[in-house]
Amino acid sequence: MPRRLFKRYMPSPERIKESKSLRFLGVLIHDPNLWHLNRHSVSRAMAIGLFWAMIPMPMQMLAAAAVAIPARANLPISVSLVWLTNPITMPAVFYCNYKAGAWMTGTPALQMPEHMSLGWIGHVLQTHWQALYLGSLVLGLIIAVLGYVGTNVYWHWWVRHNWRKRQQRRAAAPGSAE
Repeated sequence: MPRRLFKRYMPSPERIKESKSLRFLGVLIHDPNLWHLNRHSVSRAMAIGLFWAMIPMPMQMLAAAAVAIPARANLPISVSLVWLTNPITMPAVFYCNYKAGAWMTGTPALQMPEHMSLGWIGHVLQTHWQALYLGSLVLGLIIAVLGYVGTNVYWHWWVRHNWRKRQQRRAAAPGSAE
């Protein structure tokens, strides 16, 4: 089951509960449903984490945690998915978001300079922030829906696949009644 895959890479609930950066959540993170690995909690976590990964803002992990708690999504998965936009991938992801937003608003998009500087980034954020955030919201929603549906479909397929394999093993076992 996909549960084993997630358990292998997830930190323990105790380790996360002791994290200094999440102490402000207090007893909210002690809800056992935030740590369950089932189709529903993992699918919600995928949607939440993927959405917030697309939003250009500081402290994306806190936003993902703040949404995951009332949604009863798996907290570690929600929070860890925002690292898809890390310092290495962030320029490409946010530039794609900006290009999509510029296309949606009908404004001409700026081209990436040969040598990117903080001044250029500041100029783009001051003058073209609407296109960046529109593209980020729309692509974030699309990717969140795809993540939610994809996780549900994959989980359902995996369970059915394993069920069939189990039935085949039982049927092939010696002494099985047919």
